[in-house]
Amino acid sequence: MHHTNYIVREPLLDPAQRVIGYELLWQRGGQPVPDAELETLVGFVAEHVQHEDHGWLLRDKQLYLDAVPAMLSTDALFALPPERTVLSLQARHLMDPNARAAIQAVRTGGVGISLRGLEPKHLTKALTPYASHVEMRFAGINVAEQARSYAAAKQSSLRMLGRPVSNWIDYDACAALGLDAFVGKLHLTPRPGNPVKGLNPAQTIILQLMQMVQNNEDIPKLESVLKRDPALTYKLLRNINSAGFGAGREVQSIRQAISLMGYAPLYRWLTLLLAGASESGYSPVLMETAVVRGRLTELLGLKALPKGEGENLFVAGMFSLLDRLLGLPMQAVLETIPLPPEVVRALLRREGMYGQYLALAEACELSSNLVGSLAGSLDLSPFEVNKAHLSALAWAQAVTQ
Repeated sequence: MHHTNYIVREPLLDPAQRVIGYELLWQRGGQPVPDAELETLVGFVAEHVQHEDHGWLLRDKQLYLDAVPAMLSTDALFALPPERTVLSLQARHLMDPNARAAIQAVRTGGVGISLRGLEPKHLTKALTPYASHVEMRFAGINVAEQARSYAAAKQSSLRMLGRPVSNWIDYDACAALGLDAFVGKLHLTPRPGNPVKGLNPAQTIILQLMQMVQNNEDIPKLESVLKRDPALTYKLLRNINSAGFGAGREVQSIRQAISLMGYAPLYRWLTLLLAGASESGYSPVLMETAVVRGRLTELLGLKALPKGEGENLFVAGMFSLLDRLLGLPMQAVLETIPLPPEVVRALLRREGMYGQYLALAEACELSSNLVGSLAGSLDLSPFEVNKAHLSALAWAQAVTQ
């Protein structure tokens, strides 16, 4: 395993803005790594998201990984579930008969193959044995021409992936054509025309509860606030019972639920709910990004910081997207809820005890060449960062289902 490369991820959205998969890129200092090292990414991923007891930890997500024909016979590939794995290859490799045979063999085994750099005129049924996906260079210029080439591809039963999609107009054009789209960091930019709503009633109650938990108010007081929101109570009890807190007996009272759960986990759960109760129009991908970022910030920080800081690290990561989830400026978000000063420093300036961990978690989302230098300054090895990244990705699938 090369200890110099970092995983960065990019979400793949369907036309309804849901995350259907992630492309995991293997990078060093913002540069793609040599072909020969792509194989180690497959091995590393297989080791960390395919669990011997629990199976595929990323639930319904597909992973897209860069590949070259030489690595199509690698053992690590067989450790990944074929229906969740898509290898991206340059279309020119199909000109080589040996590569073509290797690609066809992998397809027969059920692994997805996505072709890059294909001329639209080559989109025919003849590709079906070799590819499941085709990446369209999507520039938003000539949509009519795009639509024609897409119609051709529809007959060849290939999934279309649009890239690069850097603004919402291009995304909407992709969605209208039925393309899935790699969105880079587009999901982090607010959609025009989404009015700022401020807090809705559910969020107001959640915020109030979060403040009470922070002030260590007693359980009967929390209970009286929860009772004003039956949906919230239902979610709390469902969460407690599904997570097995009650260990064999159904938990039916709010009081029992809170005492079993404990204040720190309750606070974390409320954070997740607050983000999920958003009514702004672009939340599925944003919500998932916030959860991954929260968990990744926590996992990165726990090597050097005491375990008790986990909650604050998580909240710093999660809240760093709360302004976008709530449609409020960050300053306004911070006025609605009192947060520890160190968390505020992290959120406003990426400074203080948690700030650099949050900055590193963010850098893992954007093909940023800052990952290596941020990790280095925090004394985290590439292995530690990559392991935390995949672990956070898996954790987010379990809590956002």
